[in-house]
Amino acid sequence: MVLATCTLNARQADGISVIPRPQSVTLLKGTFRASGAAVNCDPSLDAKTQQAIQRFASQLFLASGKPSSFAAAPGIVETAKAGNGRGFVFCRDSSLEPEEYTINIQPKCAIVSASDFNGFLYAIQTMKQLLPPAVYSKDAGSETLTLQCMELRDKPRFRYRGMHLDVARHFFPVEEVKKYLDIMATFKLNRFHFHLTDDQGWRVEIKKYPLLTEVGGYRSGTMIGRDFSSDDGITYGGFYTQEQIKDIISYADHLGITVIPEIDLPGHMLAALSAYPELGCTGGPYEAWHKWGIAEQVLCPGKPKTLPFLRDVLDEIADLFPSEYIHIGGDECPKVEWEKCPDCQALINELGLEDKDGVSAEQFLQNYIMTDMQNFLATKGKKIIGWDEILEGDLAEGATLMYWRGGHPEVANSGYDVIMVPTDYFYFDYYQVKDKEKAPVSIGGYLPLEKVYSFEPLNEVKPENMDHILGVQANLWTEYIPSNEHLEYMLLPRMLALCEDQWCTPENKDYDRFLKDVIEHEFKVFDVLGYSYCKEVIGDPAL
Repeated sequence: MVLATCTLNARQADGISVIPRPQSVTLLKGTFRASGAAVNCDPSLDAKTQQAIQRFASQLFLASGKPSSFAAAPGIVETAKAGNGRGFVFCRDSSLEPEEYTINIQPKCAIVSASDFNGFLYAIQTMKQLLPPAVYSKDAGSETLTLQCMELRDKPRFRYRGMHLDVARHFFPVEEVKKYLDIMATFKLNRFHFHLTDDQGWRVEIKKYPLLTEVGGYRSGTMIGRDFSSDDGITYGGFYTQEQIKDIISYADHLGITVIPEIDLPGHMLAALSAYPELGCTGGPYEAWHKWGIAEQVLCPGKPKTLPFLRDVLDEIADLFPSEYIHIGGDECPKVEWEKCPDCQALINELGLEDKDGVSAEQFLQNYIMTDMQNFLATKGKKIIGWDEILEGDLAEGATLMYWRGGHPEVANSGYDVIMVPTDYFYFDYYQVKDKEKAPVSIGGYLPLEKVYSFEPLNEVKPENMDHILGVQANLWTEYIPSNEHLEYMLLPRMLALCEDQWCTPENKDYDRFLKDVIEHEFKVFDVLGYSYCKEVIGDPAL
């Protein structure tokens, strides 16, 4: 057996291409013929898991042209464990942690074990990556599908593995959102941060306030390129009905992904003010913004209708989204109007707020709003996430910080739960290549693949705070991203580097191995799936 096995780690060129890199792999002699192999499972597995396994069987059939029968029958698991199994056998193993899985491939039987739905999903994604790229095709083929015999054990490093999408600056249809989710699922991400509202557009139907989408869902023009003085004069917009949102949530759920909505408040609300101007300090008139940046017009906490409005909106959002978390923003909220607004100043006096320790009374007023929303959402069984600015001033216990600004290690060590999203490593709206002439117009900056890969989430975290780091996320803001193709181009292949930051322990990461896997395997998968992606990263002189 010593001669017949080879235990691998991420630093060896071992001939298998799986991203994110599995925790451990032991190659064995021989191969398993997957073409036409029966696909069997433990009958105690829930219906959603069995459906995922059936989809895998269908993909094998489509790629190879040889039917792979599916069965969930008593005795199949016992037969496989006794060494007499045939084909694929999916077994429940309650000793494995959530999202953990094992794959034991022998010449006649491939045994897949997990304790939960996501674990089985990730095992399937790993086996698909071990097969030829044709297994991803939607067209019928006649590919010979074989798997190297091996023992593989895998689990993620972090439980929160997120990807963000801004649909407020540019709107993306349901089918493109689903495609985005497909890409995430292929590489084992499990949280979709859905940025639904901003100054430039309100994208989710709120039944109690229909003007949010009827008026706030559209702007009468958009700046051209990087010229802030320009305006194309073309009406632009769109929104998701609540039924469409439910469809997206259900689709994501079958991919093991939780959708976390963001309603950014009290700033980034100009589109909402265009629909309900009475919620602003001046009363308007307002219009959904035509340009990018940070509008000074924000919600007025001093108006008696404002907090009830926010509670009503979040009430519908909390009922619509089953996620544990609701993201309520809290970033980039100018206080210029609040400083002059008699209603805001009256509320500041009523609450007894004042400048303290370098924090303004107006910032404490924002804390008051955020705490009110947090307390309200708690009555709905929800927790809040906010951008790291919400740590300024007072922050109620139980909030989770999204650490985006970087250079502020006190955020990572605050004692609150933290999701790492530092701009310098995970803002995918930045250019991927140094020669900007080779790329579409972007917001600026430069974030190559290698830098994304180099991030170590716990570098600035004290040992006593490491359990508070829930995970890692990248953000894709869409000010300069108007099309589906451009969106995918900015996402790929950088999301693959992100997924190894999220999944792999430091000793299991190696950039040379990773880049080889991307070029030799994943680019072929992208071609089969028809994704747009940045090929220039290969020859970028900065890499």
